[in-house]
Amino acid sequence: MEQIAKGPLRVAVFTTSYPRHAADPAGRFVFNTVEHLRNENVDVEVVAPGTFRDFGLTGSRSGGVVAALKRRPWLALPFLISMIAACRAAGRRADLVHANWLAGAVIALFSGRPFVVTLHGSGTAGRFSDLALAERRPRLVRFLLGRCRAVICCSEQLAEAMRRCGLKNVYAIPYGVDIPPRHVSEPETPIVLYAGRLSPEKNIDVIAAATEGLPRIIAGDGPLRHLVPDALGFVSPEELSELYDRAAIVVLVSRMEGLPNVVLEAMARGKTVIATPVGGIPTLIEDGRTGFLVPVGDAGALRAAIGRALADPDLRRRVGEAARARVSEYCSWDRVTERTLQVYAEAA
Repeated sequence: MEQIAKGPLRVAVFTTSYPRHAADPAGRFVFNTVEHLRNENVDVEVVAPGTFRDFGLTGSRSGGVVAALKRRPWLALPFLISMIAACRAAGRRADLVHANWLAGAVIALFSGRPFVVTLHGSGTAGRFSDLALAERRPRLVRFLLGRCRAVICCSEQLAEAMRRCGLKNVYAIPYGVDIPPRHVSEPETPIVLYAGRLSPEKNIDVIAAATEGLPRIIAGDGPLRHLVPDALGFVSPEELSELYDRAAIVVLVSRMEGLPNVVLEAMARGKTVIATPVGGIPTLIEDGRTGFLVPVGDAGALRAAIGRALADPDLRRRVGEAARARVSEYCSWDRVTERTLQVYAEAA
């Protein structure tokens, strides 16, 4: 692409969620994208907590910025000023600003540079999430994103919601995922794995009820940890990789999602995933072929799907192989990075 051929494109990536150390699960989807862009000779400067003062409102234990600000609304203005100042400073050194989340568009407006925004569709923001606002306040969404050179959405469902708001420059680009070179066989006792925040939008009560008495591993932390007292807490990416190898089934039954990394990673390892048909999940999981879909909030349906998969190793193998093929085709890093660079070239 022309800009990159002349020299490295300089991009300032703004995010309120980014890992602060090797074991930190926060913002891994942003981190992974940054690393692959750097591998393609893009000069990326990350503007994340630590670059600006976050007043303890971000991080994996905050429950999300929206929830943290509800508890301490008096910090909203200094938080906003700190983010704008850091983004403007990075913008002076960049050709393009890449902001994350709908609120990131507000910060990027002050950067003085052309900017793109990625929307993740996550459920932690509740009624202020990308999808919820698109449905309730389409004019507000169009106003916030109207000056973006491009809007990148992690799923086609989210992209369609943005187009219905009247936005034209919308691109559906999924997260990338590493495809392990070989499949590790299951241990003798098949295990059910959940990995993620232990918070209401993840329907942890459903998971707790449906997996009661089954061999399970719960990796994560959050306000509903008391429902799964055997939870390990948050684990590092390396530890999570080992847990995937031990698992026969991976479950994620959220009421709202964008395109969950845990689903991509489990499918890439040939695991049977049982999930709810929300966000971008149905793009990847075809019920009964590349995984299983269950209704939101239905512990009985989840228990039945788990029981069916646990009882049939051949079924798990067929579904796992199809899942691996699906994400290899749709979410390979080569494909995702190439499409992101195309958007950058047009925007810059």
